[in-house]
Amino acid sequence: MAFRGFRILRAVPSLDYFRFHKLCFAISIFLCVASVVSLATRGLNFGVDFAGGILIEARKTTPIDLADVRAKVNALNLGDISLQEFGRNTDILLRVQSQGDEKAEMAAVQKIRETLGTEFSYERVEVVGPRVGKELIRDAVIAIILALSGIMAYMAFRFSWRAGLSGVVAILHDCLTTVGLFSILGLQFDLNTVAAVVTIAGFSINDTVVIDDRIRENTRLYKSMDFRELINLSVNQTMARTLMTNGLVLLSTLALLIFGGPLLFGLAFALLWGVIAGTYSTIYVAAPMEWYLAARGRKHIKASEAEGEPSHS
Repeated sequence: MAFRGFRILRAVPSLDYFRFHKLCFAISIFLCVASVVSLATRGLNFGVDFAGGILIEARKTTPIDLADVRAKVNALNLGDISLQEFGRNTDILLRVQSQGDEKAEMAAVQKIRETLGTEFSYERVEVVGPRVGKELIRDAVIAIILALSGIMAYMAFRFSWRAGLSGVVAILHDCLTTVGLFSILGLQFDLNTVAAVVTIAGFSINDTVVIDDRIRENTRLYKSMDFRELINLSVNQTMARTLMTNGLVLLSTLALLIFGGPLLFGLAFALLWGVIAGTYSTIYVAAPMEWYLAARGRKHIKASEAEGEPSHS
C-alpha cells in the first residue's frame, strides 16, 4: 500500500485576505509607532554584552541559598547586581554592572570569587568593558542594515522592485516591533536577541519569497485575472505550506521558551514573536503593499498613454 503523505489542508482555501488589509495596516502602524516611541523614551535594557559589566555562571554541588549569596555579593558594594537561578537550583547566574576599566572589572571578579568561597565552581566568567559594548551595538546595527540591504537586492533581482520594497517593509515591521516589544516590556537585550532579530529577517523573507514565486507563476497562468484576486489565490495556494512550516517553527520556539532556561529566554521570546509577526506581515503587509504599488504603476502607465495619444494622431 503506497503512502500518500500527510496533508494539513484537503483543498485550497478561498479566503479573501484583502478584506481586512486596511485594519491590519492600521494595527501595524500602531505597533511600529509604539515601538519607536518606546525606544526613543525608554530605550533598551541592554545586557552585559552591550552595557558592559561582569557575567558569572557559578555552580555548587548542593542547592544554593539565593538570599545568602545575594547578601554576600551586595556587601561588596559593586553597584547593581542581579542574581538568578540558572537551570537548576545548584546553578546561579550573576550580572554585575560595569566597574569602569578592565583592572577594576578583574578586581571585582576576584572579590566575588573570594566571597563565594571554594564551594563554588565557575563555569563561565565574562567581562565586557563599556567601549566593547558600544562597538558591539554599532556592529549589531551594521549587521542588521547589511542583511536588510542584501535581502532587498535579492528580491528586486529575482522578482521586481515592488517585491523587494514590500518585502523589506515587512521585514522592517517584524524587526522593529520585536525590538520595540523588548523596550516596552523591559526585557534584557543582548547578543542572543540580535541573533534572533537577524533570524526573524530571514524567516520573514522566506515566506515572502514563497508567495512571490507563486504570484509570478500564476501571473503566467492567469494573464487576465485581476491582480488582487491573483494575490489572494497565491496566498491561499501556499497556506498549507505556511501552516506546516510556521507551525513547526512555532512549536520549536515554544519548547525553547519553556525549557530553554533564563539564558535563552530572550532568544526564544524574540523568535516566538518573530514567527507570529513574520507570518502576519507576509500576508497582511507585504502582499497588499505589492498590490498597491502595482496599482500605482498601472495608473501611471495609463496616464502616460493618455497623454501620448494626441502626439500619435
